[in-house]
Amino acid sequence: MSDFVQYLVNGLTIGAFLALIALGYSMIYGVVRLINFAHGDVFMIGAFAGFGVLTTLGATGGMALPAVLAAVAAGALATGVLGAGVARAAYLPLLASPRLAMLIAAIGVSLALEEGVKVLTHARFKSYPNALDGGQVMSGAVRVTYGQLALVLLAVALMAGLWLFVTRTVTGTAMRALAMDRDAARLQGIDVERLVLATFFAGSLLAGAAGVMYGLYYTQISFGMGFLIGLRAFTAAVLGGIGNLPGTMAAGVCIGLVQSFSAGYVSSRWTDVIIFGLLIAVLALRPTGLFGERVVERA
Repeated sequence: MSDFVQYLVNGLTIGAFLALIALGYSMIYGVVRLINFAHGDVFMIGAFAGFGVLTTLGATGGMALPAVLAAVAAGALATGVLGAGVARAAYLPLLASPRLAMLIAAIGVSLALEEGVKVLTHARFKSYPNALDGGQVMSGAVRVTYGQLALVLLAVALMAGLWLFVTRTVTGTAMRALAMDRDAARLQGIDVERLVLATFFAGSLLAGAAGVMYGLYYTQISFGMGFLIGLRAFTAAVLGGIGNLPGTMAAGVCIGLVQSFSAGYVSSRWTDVIIFGLLIAVLALRPTGLFGERVVERA
């Protein structure tokens, strides 16, 4: 029973990170109808930005919460600006082009970001400062650290903040209108280009914050970390019903639990086989995802 609880705790922690990344995929697809293959690399760059802040501040040992918050904020802001900049340079000029053009551009951006970081870091792994070693909430057979709890609460706060932004602000309402019908939104005076940039900023901000939290939890990062994590987060977005934000959050947590339980009870070598097999099975039975796709395709 203790193993089950430990896997549950670990799965919820991993799922919180995946949900943050998956929300970016879901938002961008909902507004632009683009599967942003560069999103996983944005997550990776956020992890490196947070690493730079923590090493600069010299945060090692103990519950260095101010340094952690500064690193998360810096990683999120850096990737938010990066995401908006990439959208302005690579995606907005192709907004009226066939989707294949934007898809190829996204693959190009992904390769450019990954290879750029590879050159800058000399393809070496980086070890995160141990800034969350602040004791345990529970010990013994089930281990839950204060750092783990802090990361989950921070992820939940970010998800709640996004939900309030989308549902309670004028910009969020305009985003939802744009997701329903771009042409009608433009006719109503909505600045489509500005909202596209805002969407990329928000989605990339969440991915960057998740990157810093991932580094704090796993303590090691590399230039290639965004590929597999990005695929798992994209799987969560599809399972939740791409464009459906609550569904995406729930599916991200579910994928985290599947990852934890499969690694614990089966083998970590089978984790991705199980995750992507689950994706195929769900789509075969329910193509719009577990919670239904919110995006309406307009002719």
